[in-house]
Order: sequence, then C-alpha cells, then structure tokens
Amino acid sequence: MMKIKYGFLAAFLCVALHSCVVLSPKKYKALVAERDSLQTRTGSLEDTVDRLRADIMRLHHEINDLQGTYNALSDKYNALNNSYNASSTKVGELSSDLQKREARLKEVEDILRKRDEATNALKNKLQQALLGFQQNGLTVDIRNGKVYVSLTDKLLFPSGSIVIDARGKQALQQLAAVLNKEPDINIAVEGHTDNKKVVNLGQIKDNWDLSVMRATSVCRYLTEVEKVDPHRLTATGKSEYQPVDPANTPEALAKNRRIEIVLTPKLDELYNLIKQ
Repeated sequence: MMKIKYGFLAAFLCVALHSCVVLSPKKYKALVAERDSLQTRTGSLEDTVDRLRADIMRLHHEINDLQGTYNALSDKYNALNNSYNASSTKVGELSSDLQKREARLKEVEDILRKRDEATNALKNKLQQALLGFQQNGLTVDIRNGKVYVSLTDKLLFPSGSIVIDARGKQALQQLAAVLNKEPDINIAVEGHTDNKKVVNLGQIKDNWDLSVMRATSVCRYLTEVEKVDPHRLTATGKSEYQPVDPANTPEALAKNRRIEIVLTPKLDELYNLIKQ
C-alpha cells in the first residue's frame, strides 16, 4: 500500500514540475489538502484490503470445515444406503419365505379341516350302524382327531375268556360293514383290563396276556370273517394301565374292562407336506 501512496505523490510532483507554474498559497494548500485526503483514502483502502484478506482466510476455513462435514455426511449416507439395500433384500427374502409358509399353513389347515370333516362323518355313520348296541356298553366319540369305538368286555367276551360271543360278533359285523366302505381309515384295536389279578386262566398268565389276546381275537374276527384288510389293523394290549375310571368300584372296574377300536383317517398327504 506504501507503493500506491508514493505513486500518487510522484505523479503529483511530476504534474507540478511539468507545469512549471509557480503555485499560489491557495492552490498549494488545496493540493496539500488533496494529498492528505488521498493519503487518508489510501489508508482506508489498505484497511479494507486487510479485512478482505482476513475474510477470505475465514471463508477458506469455513469451506474446509463444510467440506469435511459434507464428506462425513456423504460417508454416512452411503453406509445407510448400503444398509438399506441389504435390509430391502433381506425383507424381500423374508417376505417370500413368509408367503411360502402361509401357503403351506393353508394347505395343512385345509387337510386338517378335511380330516375333521371325515372324522365327524365317520362317527355319525358308526353311531347309526351301532345304534342297537349302545345300551350294551358301546360308545362312539372323538378324541384328538380320532374316532374311538369302545366296547365293554361283557359285550364281546364271556368272563375271563378271549373267545368272542354271538352278541359281540353282531356288533363287530356292523362295525366292519362301515369300515369296509372307508378304506382310508387306519384301525388300532386296543385291549384293556381292570386291575384285578388273573387267576386260573390256563394260557393267560396275567392282564397283559388277557388284554393282548382279546385285541388279537377282535383283529382275527375282523380280518378272517368280515374281510377287513389286515394291512389296516394293529393289535395292542394296554393291560390295566390306562383306566377310564380310577375308582375301585364294580362300576369303574367294568368300564375299564374294554376293547377300544381307534379309527384314524390316513394323513399321508399331511405327512408328505410336513416333510417338504
């Protein structure tokens, strides 16, 4: 800024010398005043330039700070965008998997509904077919999706015997007539006894023997006489260990001595679906 000041002064002198005119005191004072004004203005300009330089430096710092903030925000945005894309992909996969599971659930529900409908229809058919025996200790009910036909021992066997009597054969004949029309029903024949010990029954040693042999007697009659497909049947003995009435009264003991024929709709379609 000093160069500017001296430049003005040199110009002023050159003009003064070149004119070769003797200045009057008045003009001289005017020139001096103008010189002083220029010096003042020059100082003001120097201050302005200094302020501008300081502002430029401050703006450079602010720009650098803003650029750093922008870069950090840009990095966060990119990270969030990558996370969003990964989440979107995961959500899509989960949504697709959920749709498949819902479709399978609907299939299972449809199969179970059909099973329940078939079970109720079978129960109704058996109740109609065996209506004449329900006063002699025969019941038909549904438990856990299965039809249970329960026949007390007095309806099927003489006391302590494994040979089916005439009345019992009539009941099994009516039962077989329904089962032969329902080939998709699996049949389990369960023998049950009371808790009284078996005595003097020859080949029958205990309640295990009695329960198993009575179950196999029923299976033989159904397959050999009534021509029920033997592949559908299973014979088991439960002995005294699944009583329907835990009391020790004559009535409770009579309820516990029974044959239960458990009928289950085949669920191959459901099992195959679950394995998938």
